[in-house]
Amino acid sequence: MLIHADKNKLKRPAAVALLCASPWFGADDVEAARPLITDDARIVDPKACQVETWTRRNRSSNEYWALPACNPTGNLEITVGGARTAEFGDMTTTAVQIQGKTLFKQLEPDGWAVGLVVGHLRRPFEPHRDALANLYSYIPASFSFNHDALVIHTNVGTSRPELASQHRPTWGVGAEIELTKSLYLIPEIFGHTAGRPQYQAGIRYWVVPNRVQLDATYGDRLGQFTEGRWFSLGLRLISPPFLP
Repeated sequence: MLIHADKNKLKRPAAVALLCASPWFGADDVEAARPLITDDARIVDPKACQVETWTRRNRSSNEYWALPACNPTGNLEITVGGARTAEFGDMTTTAVQIQGKTLFKQLEPDGWAVGLVVGHLRRPFEPHRDALANLYSYIPASFSFNHDALVIHTNVGTSRPELASQHRPTWGVGAEIELTKSLYLIPEIFGHTAGRPQYQAGIRYWVVPNRVQLDATYGDRLGQFTEGRWFSLGLRLISPPFLP
């Protein structure tokens, strides 16, 4: 899932960025930024930080995420965070995510940008036979139209879930559509070669412009008829530059 302080340079969450496909979390996506799962080609302001938190309710579990991220060098956004997932049978799992993101071209109004993201998501305190398991990477590209009233994001990458024998291609297409100066519509579709694509739609609202954001989404898997649906609520806090 990260944001520029200037409205015309907004970066979404990402970073997530975005998280690696995980069979024990019941999600098949790379969670990159709030509320989009498809990441954007933006990073948090140099010497600034942000914290993205959200909860996601699935049909059989609840996920609770916190992803702090900072840009200490000017063009390297580092995210270190994680999640707890509670299954409705009282089973709880924990994940830790580490991600780095850089840009090759900055996004300007009515322009385009492209970058690179590499990350790793795993359960701590458990042995892993393969060091490449749960490693992911992708190329985010963003395209601005009508002075950022419409921004389209695309991702092409690869991920390797822990139980898979090889990496598999991943992709995503999402958009930010400005409804008012503070309110945005967020639709997207994303997936990989091993299953049906997923989609979600929601809203993003700036409580304090470029500092405090709330969001909400609904998502499902195409053709599942609500069997794979989820709801999410998120909060993002962005700091001004303060790092030395």
